[in-house]
Amino acid sequence: MTIPRITDSHCHLDFPDFDEERADVISRAVAAGVHRMVTICTRLRNEPQVRAIAEAHDPVFYAAGTHPMSAADEPLATLDELKALAQHPKFVGIGETGLDYHYSADSAGIQKTSLRVHIEAAQDTGLPLIIHARAADDDMARILSEAWKAQPYDCVMHCFSSSAELARAALDCGFYLSMSGIAAFPKSKDLREIFAAAPLERILVETDSPYLAPPPYRGKRNEPGYTVHTARVGAEAFGLSYDAFAKATEANFERLFAKAAAWTPETA
Repeated sequence: MTIPRITDSHCHLDFPDFDEERADVISRAVAAGVHRMVTICTRLRNEPQVRAIAEAHDPVFYAAGTHPMSAADEPLATLDELKALAQHPKFVGIGETGLDYHYSADSAGIQKTSLRVHIEAAQDTGLPLIIHARAADDDMARILSEAWKAQPYDCVMHCFSSSAELARAALDCGFYLSMSGIAAFPKSKDLREIFAAAPLERILVETDSPYLAPPPYRGKRNEPGYTVHTARVGAEAFGLSYDAFAKATEANFERLFAKAAAWTPETA
């Protein structure tokens, strides 16, 4: 029987958690049906290492930006810098960027400045924006919506675990919501209901590995192959078979990350 194919739309394969077995982790993911992964660079000075992982492994694509929790500690990304990175054939998204007031509220000002640079890069390149949002719903909704109304762009709310109000603001702009292992936690019933109320054609799945492993691996190191466990919970939330949910999220990923969908080894 053919295993349904899905994509881990957000992971961190460059993190030291994977240093001893990175190739094996990627192979396990492919064996589980996770035939594509997008590994995310969170500090632009690490971009060469992240790019090298994508170049070395056909199933791996990458994106880069300045994580909001690092915005005060890293040089401000420039529009030209992000647009130059976007020329790489396996560079498929801008970010992750966003706002995090849970841990880093004191840097809210520079976070907003950084976010706007990344939004402009998404607008100019046509690549999707990858958003991290935590404890900043009002500012997040306002900045994303105002920018989208001025010049539309594509976007995914990665590892979405915020309010129904922020979900609605994102969906009103045609953005996507990505399910991580958080959505599979037993106590995340309210979050699953937010996802289930969204259009199926706006849903992605991810691990955010090495963090947030879904059951039955909760509390352990996460890895891209575990996307299937979150996807099974997602299928239940939407009242679908796993196969149907996998096909839907694959179509969604390929619509949003069209550059990844179009890539072949021959185009590299």
